[in-house]
Amino acid sequence: MKKTILLFSALLIFGNLSAQDKAALVNPIIGTNGMGHTFPGACVPFGLVQLSPDTDTIPHNVDGKYQPRAYEYCAGYQHKDSSIVGFSHTHFSGTGHSDLGDILIMPATGELKLNPGTATDPDGGYRSRFSHDTEVSRPGYYEVMLADYGVKAQLTATKRVGVHKYTFPKEAKNQRIILDMIHGIYNYDGKVLWTNIRVENDTLVTGYRITNGWARTNYTYFAMSFSKPVVHYGCEEKAKVNYRGGYGKFNMKENFPDIGGRKIVAYFDFDPAVSEELEVKVALSGVSTDGALKNLRAEASGYSFDRLAARAGETWNKELSVIEANGTDDQLAMLYTSLYHTMINPCVYTDVDGQYRGLDHNIHKADDFTNYTVFSVWDTYRALHPLFNIINRRVNTDIARSMLKHCEQSVHKALPIWSHMANENWCMIGYHSVSVLADAVAKGLPLDKEEVLKAMVSSSTIPYLDGTGEYMEKGYVALDHNGSAASLTLEYAYDDWTIYHTALLAGNRSVADTYKKRAANYTNVFDTNMGYARPRYADGRWKENFNLLNTHGEGFIEGNALNYSFYVPQDVDNMIRLMGGDKSFVSKLDSLFTMHLPAEFFAQTEDVTEEGLLGGYVHGNEPSHHIPFLYAWTSQPWKTQYWQREIMNKMYRNNIDGLCGNDDCGQMSAWYILSSMGFYPVCPGTDQYVLGAPYLPYMKVMLENGKTFEVKADKVSDKNRYVKSVKLNGKPYTKGFITQQDIMDGGTLTFEMTSSPNKKRVFNGTDRPYSLSSN
Repeated sequence: MKKTILLFSALLIFGNLSAQDKAALVNPIIGTNGMGHTFPGACVPFGLVQLSPDTDTIPHNVDGKYQPRAYEYCAGYQHKDSSIVGFSHTHFSGTGHSDLGDILIMPATGELKLNPGTATDPDGGYRSRFSHDTEVSRPGYYEVMLADYGVKAQLTATKRVGVHKYTFPKEAKNQRIILDMIHGIYNYDGKVLWTNIRVENDTLVTGYRITNGWARTNYTYFAMSFSKPVVHYGCEEKAKVNYRGGYGKFNMKENFPDIGGRKIVAYFDFDPAVSEELEVKVALSGVSTDGALKNLRAEASGYSFDRLAARAGETWNKELSVIEANGTDDQLAMLYTSLYHTMINPCVYTDVDGQYRGLDHNIHKADDFTNYTVFSVWDTYRALHPLFNIINRRVNTDIARSMLKHCEQSVHKALPIWSHMANENWCMIGYHSVSVLADAVAKGLPLDKEEVLKAMVSSSTIPYLDGTGEYMEKGYVALDHNGSAASLTLEYAYDDWTIYHTALLAGNRSVADTYKKRAANYTNVFDTNMGYARPRYADGRWKENFNLLNTHGEGFIEGNALNYSFYVPQDVDNMIRLMGGDKSFVSKLDSLFTMHLPAEFFAQTEDVTEEGLLGGYVHGNEPSHHIPFLYAWTSQPWKTQYWQREIMNKMYRNNIDGLCGNDDCGQMSAWYILSSMGFYPVCPGTDQYVLGAPYLPYMKVMLENGKTFEVKADKVSDKNRYVKSVKLNGKPYTKGFITQQDIMDGGTLTFEMTSSPNKKRVFNGTDRPYSLSSN
């Protein structure tokens, strides 16, 4: 009986990890149920193709009315489901909104069915029942038995090619592949604008579809090859066709090689006498079918399924080997699963010849970089990109260059807000790509500082972007003009600090002076009488009937004032003063972690759920992720060490629903990895990582410069969670942070752990982490 979760022995855990298969420690099923919104299928690191089963087809809306259950299917797969619709080639990893699910394929036998059926009536369509006992999921590989057809499905991938292997039963009288060009995630009637399929010969099919979804205009081109000849094919157009022109003279339904329409489902039949096995390779491109063919030939032609699957596993094992660690079975499963999650998105959006579709929908050539897409920046600027600046510097350099090209191609001259597949979808708030670039510059990535600064200034001065004009005029966004006013003001102020800091590094004093003033705008939404952030109206009045706990109608997006008030990462010292000083600030933090937050205050918020709460602290959504580390600025930094471990034990588990919230393209997982090492980038854009306590007794990071950085905490445990002292390369270390240069120089950071707090270990002066007003 096949098992989804791979098990491993304690002997291996504490053995020589350099020789261990890291991929065997990954559990891709974590997050496939509930809020995790991840997928269990096959991909390679940062690949365009994420080939995975989709288990239902809940539309985003029906006649314009939102369907709440669509939220469950952001990644297309729910572990609780008992049938599979098919295998589509593009997915987001752990997002709270969705798109994609392009080019769905389903093997079938028996009666021809060209609709997907439903979960309650799978026999009404081509979908198939399945059992989790037959599922195998590991990095780069997925397998399942489709019970209704007796077909064994195996999936693997390259960066741009999805590879399928279907083994049909011996007794099958026919073999068929369904190609559903209507299917999509967050689908709705009319999302597919146009579909084209060309049967080039009896083993090659090319085509494309254009969709209008979260990506307003998404072009997905494909080239699909079969390992044996097609003997018969056809299609059905499910849309009403009012005009066919000269094409009306042809019977498009059977064996017509030029298929076009808005709602096309096609099928391809194969001779079962040739073999029981069929391999299908589907290459994608955002440029053209010719680009897809080039991708197919470069990455998959001439290689068997088994060889490509082995190569995908080898690739994952190599990438995951950037970190070695000791720990329990579950701890290492979470660590390597988290590392796996950080390498799914962003993904390449460049053909093998360097061509890519730009934001202007022209075709560009990336001569000296790889173009990337899927930028969930409101989430990932916090920890994912800072983590990349340690373990994936080359990738993050190309991501930064992709963002700069995005700005260059934007008619708004804006860096990405939340973008994918050559489209800006404008989701969430802030202009946080400036943070990604600022962190890259501060941490030494090879970028042109003047080019970066120009793009930053351009992105932060668009008057019609989410209250930016009013923010520049008044120093805050007014609640009577924007429902997210307080959140916007706080986040813009941090973003502006990153521009200030980058301007200093670029030697541009004029820009630095301007943005230093803007970085202090957070003070305009702090009500010092109550000691918390509070939205105000255009005339300067504070919001009346204000509730700290409510996530709706209070001027904060996907959070409440209780959590958002701690969002001043660029100036924690002054935030402490605004909240009443050290004693008051510590009391507010303590209360946040220990209080009870009644469900009435978050029940209607999809992104804030009970499993992501620790007291009133919301770990299941990103705005709060830095809060546990804020004790480092106070007289009681040991409390970071306590709460950090509580969060990790509660919010990350080696179970199907083991994530407490959306992974959001790797942000939740990046938090876990950095916290496991004992530090976190509270203020990306500085070169500092604020110290907490390690979660594991040993971790080693292989740096791209050939050096290694080790973290040792020999006696760490739930009991011994407190830091007695720290040494860097054998010498006492008294700072409350470690720098990027400390890490890149290589060496060993050693924590002496104990069961009781070291209350004398407090950070003052130059040992204290960065704050704008104190520096």
